Amino acid sequence: MSQIGVVIKETYRRQVKAWSFLILVISPFVFILISFGVGYAASNTGQDNNQIAIVASDATLRYELQNSKTATTKYSSITQAKQAVKKEKIKGYFEIKQDKKRIIAAYHGTKNLTQAEKRNFLQILNQKQQELNIQNANLSQNQFKTLGTQPQFEQMVKSSDRGNQEAIKTASFMLLLFVMYFILITYTSATAQEIAAEKGTKIMEMIFSSMTAQKYFYGKIGGIICVIATQILIYILGGGLLYNLAPKFEFSKQIFNDNKLFIDKIVANLGSLSLLYVVMAVILFTVLAALCGALVVRPEDATKATQPALYIVMVGFFGALALGQDPTNVIVKVLSFVPFLSSFFMPVRIIDGSAGTLQIVLSVLILLISTVSLTVYVGKIYSGLILQTDDIGLLKSFRKGIRIK
Repeated sequence: MSQIGVVIKETYRRQVKAWSFLILVISPFVFILISFGVGYAASNTGQDNNQIAIVASDATLRYELQNSKTATTKYSSITQAKQAVKKEKIKGYFEIKQDKKRIIAAYHGTKNLTQAEKRNFLQILNQKQQELNIQNANLSQNQFKTLGTQPQFEQMVKSSDRGNQEAIKTASFMLLLFVMYFILITYTSATAQEIAAEKGTKIMEMIFSSMTAQKYFYGKIGGIICVIATQILIYILGGGLLYNLAPKFEFSKQIFNDNKLFIDKIVANLGSLSLLYVVMAVILFTVLAALCGALVVRPEDATKATQPALYIVMVGFFGALALGQDPTNVIVKVLSFVPFLSSFFMPVRIIDGSAGTLQIVLSVLILLISTVSLTVYVGKIYSGLILQTDDIGLLKSFRKGIRIK
């Protein structure tokens, strides 16, 4: 294995085995599972004591009313229903009496009927009462047919899903933006601390005696990028698993099925060129964070050193939030070609469809050239930066470091 490969392997192994990585990876899934669990518990808590017993002499009517999700078939007499209400097993019961002319229904309970429950029950009772009215009216066949005449209704709607498309674009943009912000904030600090922890140690002098600082730096960055790629891959696989399991759970099946088209289009947007910008942004900011980490003397100063990188991330994030709703804005167009910021602004234009192929290619090339150039430059000066141990401030430390050969 090459020297760079060895550094990549060791960096990757050390990062992945850390508890912080494990917590970082599983925390979103734990949050989702807890949300599912709370939803499931809420959907089942009090399910029985929210039911309504139906006590009626007409078996057909009782059956129709009991088809409601809020009705129960456990109690068939007034005495049983009263006892169930008293023991808080159900919230109430319907006592339904019927003669040849009228249906009389009375609700007894400890909780009011919801509007949906009242509407569902009354719909069935009204339908049954209408059947009795027709029977008692002794209508001829022609009169009965006349009563059955239905109004004619047509819908003439111009096909337009502009509102849905805008909602999909907004949701895709927001999700992508928050994922990128979360990853960049996390790994910018982690990379700087990783580099700062090694600075000035005897181990670094021994390593540099057997391999160049430039190769070591490339291996270091490669290992960190592999860690990030592993996390993203786990999120993709975990998201795919949730995508397939959500329709099978009772508490999420209806919501998922009602919004499946919406979810599918969001997933398609995230899997487009926008993902390429996320990957390139991660590499670019990782290199910048490594440069910041190499400028400090003590590991505890790494957070302070990463402030320039974090400021750029926040400018991109909040700028995209503020201007992202108008992708045709001239500021958005300009910043979509600026390295470090293009990863925030060009995906907005890609999702919106306002960026042409030539513009996207040009933006990607500028970002790629900037990433490669910064990586090569930091690799060349890495030896001087990592071996410079005087606590003289970031700017002076950088100037002194680039003079060390």
